[in-house]
Amino acid sequence: MKKFFIMCSLILATTMGVAAEGKISIQDINSGVFAAKKVGGMRAMPDGETYSRISDDRTKIIACYYKNGQQASVLFDINNTVGEKVKAFDDYILSPDGTKMLIKTETKQVYRRSSKARYYVYNIANKRMRLLSDNSDVQNPVWSNDGNLIAFVRNNNIWVSKLLFDGAESQITKDGELNKVINGIPDWVNEEEFASSNSLCFNADGTMICWIKYEEANVKEYPLQLFKGMSPSYDALSTYPGEYTYKYPKAGEDNSKVSAWSYDIKSHVARKFELPLDAEGYIPRIIPTANANSILLVTLNRHQDDMRIFSANPRSSVCQMIVENKSSKYVKDESFTDMKVTDNYILIPCDKGENITLNVYTIAGALKRSVSVPNKDITETYGIDQKTGDVYFQAASPTPKDRQVFVSRANGKIECLTPEAGTAAAQFSENYKYFLKTWSDADTPYKFSVCNGQGKDIKVMEDNASLKSKLRNYPITKKEFFTFKTSEGVQLEGWMIKPANFDASKKYPVIMHQYSGPGSQQVVNSWGIGSMGNGGMYDYLLAEKGFIVVTVDGRGTGYRGTAFEKCIYQRMGDLESKDQVETAIWLGQQSFVDKNRIAIWGWSFGGFNTLMAMSDGRPVFCCGVAIAAPTDWRFYDTIYTERYMRTPKENSAGYDINPKNRVNNLHGALLLVHGLADDNVHPQNAFEYSEAMVQADKDFKELIYTNRNHGIHGGNTRNHLLRQVTNWFVEHMVSSGK
Repeated sequence: MKKFFIMCSLILATTMGVAAEGKISIQDINSGVFAAKKVGGMRAMPDGETYSRISDDRTKIIACYYKNGQQASVLFDINNTVGEKVKAFDDYILSPDGTKMLIKTETKQVYRRSSKARYYVYNIANKRMRLLSDNSDVQNPVWSNDGNLIAFVRNNNIWVSKLLFDGAESQITKDGELNKVINGIPDWVNEEEFASSNSLCFNADGTMICWIKYEEANVKEYPLQLFKGMSPSYDALSTYPGEYTYKYPKAGEDNSKVSAWSYDIKSHVARKFELPLDAEGYIPRIIPTANANSILLVTLNRHQDDMRIFSANPRSSVCQMIVENKSSKYVKDESFTDMKVTDNYILIPCDKGENITLNVYTIAGALKRSVSVPNKDITETYGIDQKTGDVYFQAASPTPKDRQVFVSRANGKIECLTPEAGTAAAQFSENYKYFLKTWSDADTPYKFSVCNGQGKDIKVMEDNASLKSKLRNYPITKKEFFTFKTSEGVQLEGWMIKPANFDASKKYPVIMHQYSGPGSQQVVNSWGIGSMGNGGMYDYLLAEKGFIVVTVDGRGTGYRGTAFEKCIYQRMGDLESKDQVETAIWLGQQSFVDKNRIAIWGWSFGGFNTLMAMSDGRPVFCCGVAIAAPTDWRFYDTIYTERYMRTPKENSAGYDINPKNRVNNLHGALLLVHGLADDNVHPQNAFEYSEAMVQADKDFKELIYTNRNHGIHGGNTRNHLLRQVTNWFVEHMVSSGK
């Protein structure tokens, strides 16, 4: 669930000189009228001097020079291939040596990060293309280093395609079975909460295949009911509904049993790694190294407070621990999701101190140095120049809401490569001589540039000038950042949108939007700010209707130090909801706010915290909307929930702090929304909560979307949903005359 609600907003003009002729519509927001252009599919090429990208018309993959941004060559053209032909493609995977690529087509989403697709093997030099496998349901293909082998998963088993033998396929595992055994790709909960769809790799010389096996037979199943529906329509379910049943371990229940394996391609011998793993432990990562006799296996205990890294020999199956990271509460998952492994080094984010730092280890596990920016959290790891020892990373600087790209020289000197305020991100060339920079701030959409190693722009690839021009025709005001202290003395940060015709002498209704989940952040100086993406235009639509829109990050959110984030441990929802109530109280004290017309809403964790805040006991919200909300953490998955709460058996009192148990305190008009096919936060949450509301004799409105998942989209669904949300606020804060 973490950071499910990645806010993608667009802000643009100041309150001065705004043309108000344009009228913002929900249909335009959802159809992408206000979406920024992006430079798609960028990859650093092995030569260090070029990068690849998908052409703007998505018919080609081209290589461009870093030094001037000019096109160097066409790597792939759907209209110029030998052999197989495709009319369109979705993505591509370069071979490690850059001579071949896998062309991904006909993608069918499985879960959030996983998909099945039809892949084609394409040789760049002779333009020859052929189908990887006759079966289109291929998952997670990976290259060997020499580009002669491709391993992939089909029907829960691992296969290998040998390109030197006309793509001859060999089946590596045979025990894969639906809802029982999965090889090479994670089960639902491992994919969702460890942020990866890959559990498969070759060793360095391509003689061994290594993978994680998930034995999920004992994991309880959850059934999702499906109907014929529309957009899409399932004709087979026209009379009787159907069911999608899958393995979903809820907090305190059985997980898949995981193990790590290797397979010798020549001798056809499979071995189980001798990995010291707790009986209920996890293996969130399997990573190849430059040494054919070593891959890295990352393990976690079930409490997720002890992370270990093992060097595992795929031939002998012997495992040796080389790094261990323990925490008194929990190890942040960034410690492995943002870990970088090179030929000689392992870079690991560390949250043991007051702020997140970056530890640099040798490949053998010896701590070489620790990189930090004083009083700032490191937010992303880019890598290390193995020739110079310079370490490249991103940090929340100069304020927690900004992002800058840094280099820490081998002598310890720290240099900022992107000093401009706002949010900068980088993708470096193989030799670190160049990088592709994405930059934005709260008033400027994305700008994509090619930069030299010192951070100077070489060429601007896209600055979204046409979007900025378009938005001048709409009533868009500048977002205002602010800080305040709660009654408990906690300083919180927020932003505010006021209507274009704002009059300080009047009192306005306020809509508070928040997510509030552990480690998340919405108060950012970035084009990613806002509630519903598409440039934050939905927030401006609400402002156009006379609302002030506010977002505040409470305790438990990220990038303000580890203590601020981890203070919610074992009592999730308690402090987060209090801080939203404190925000409403503070807003009500402002001269331009009507304290009797303050609303709150959110999605996923934000929906949970909406319900918690509306039932805090202090009646500060006149109405609210909770979308896809967890209502009892006993209903949510093991990995996410237990990271912050431990198990229900260990922390029953913490689990009892939930919306279901607080329905008697609910104040304000509530709209409860859920997708009936939500595989993440199950509709069980909405149904059990609504039953509690009925028995507490509380009035509310419930809106269920047929066959829709956690994102609640498809066909006209988003247009309908946002209209209901908008009308709810208008009805209870404007039309009612409150």
